Amino acid sequence: MGLSCGLIGISGCGKTTIFNAITAAGVSSFGVTEMNHSIVKVPDERFKKLVDMYHPRKQVPATLDVVDIPGLKPDGNNSGGSGFKQLGHIKNVEALLHVVRCFEDQSVPYGYDTVNPVRDIETVDLELMAADSITLKNKIERMTKKAKAGDKDAAREVTICEKVLAALEQGIPARRQEFTQHELNSLYECNLVSLKPVLYVANVKSLDSGNKHVAALTGYAQNEKADVVVISGKDEAEISQLASEDRPEFLKELGLQESSMERLLNTANKMLKMVTFFTVGEDEVRAWNCKKGDKAPQAAGKIHTDMEKGFVRMEVIHYNDLMELGSEDAVAKSGKQHLEGKEYEVQDGDIVVVRFNKSK
Repeated sequence: MGLSCGLIGISGCGKTTIFNAITAAGVSSFGVTEMNHSIVKVPDERFKKLVDMYHPRKQVPATLDVVDIPGLKPDGNNSGGSGFKQLGHIKNVEALLHVVRCFEDQSVPYGYDTVNPVRDIETVDLELMAADSITLKNKIERMTKKAKAGDKDAAREVTICEKVLAALEQGIPARRQEFTQHELNSLYECNLVSLKPVLYVANVKSLDSGNKHVAALTGYAQNEKADVVVISGKDEAEISQLASEDRPEFLKELGLQESSMERLLNTANKMLKMVTFFTVGEDEVRAWNCKKGDKAPQAAGKIHTDMEKGFVRMEVIHYNDLMELGSEDAVAKSGKQHLEGKEYEVQDGDIVVVRFNKSK
């Protein structure tokens, strides 16, 4: 399963244009009232070279699962109604891509007379917190009944939820609140949308470093220790519709070496501390994702749960060594292939073979 992201933003921010730039879906960006969803293959030069080397019967690249919900209304007429339902579509994504309007254009409908990135972010955050408040109140109601019946765990759950709810009511999104691991475990089932990590996407007309709106957004993001990716949504959405071999030339004209999806994905992976590892062979070359710091059995479990349960060892070579030496045999003869046990942390670019005892 690939990385999953949810696109959020205020109406008129160009969110669906960014969706098209990332996915090449070509959906209409006007009058959007329904969710857009796309699963796209992640461009990875390492994967391409492995396919060229092994000529597998099957190739499975990493994927990016993108959910684009309709823009939230700046007049605040969302809470508890259509806005709450829309946010339900991004409950299970791993990260939020918050698209922020950083361009002036009176021809593009907008809910305000002026462009103000910080105001727009705070408006959307209010909707995220309103949705989370409903979720927490529902859980508090359920747990309170159990607590009154003498369930001490339920009583602790109520205390944690009330603490988070109080901070939300003070205007502090869950992602800016501090939690112990125990509290995070307790909140896990709630899937709080304001707890999800956020990557800000500055949607600009042209890639102009002097844009004052980008500067304002960057300053806000720095205070939150979040990242900003600047994208000319309209230009890159148009480029995404070109034949793949023609895209690099047009990206170069914009002064870019990577597409918007590659830039967003690289930053999101860094934010989420994700690594990519590979399994290779004549039957299949496949890319997998796991968290940085995951031990070998956990990573093996991404391939198949039986591999985690019956894990014995992991045979590892690194992509760079394979490319440098030209074959698995050459890597093994050089002494750069290694056997790893349960405590090994899988690294980005590892090529692995998992040895395991099959579950009975």
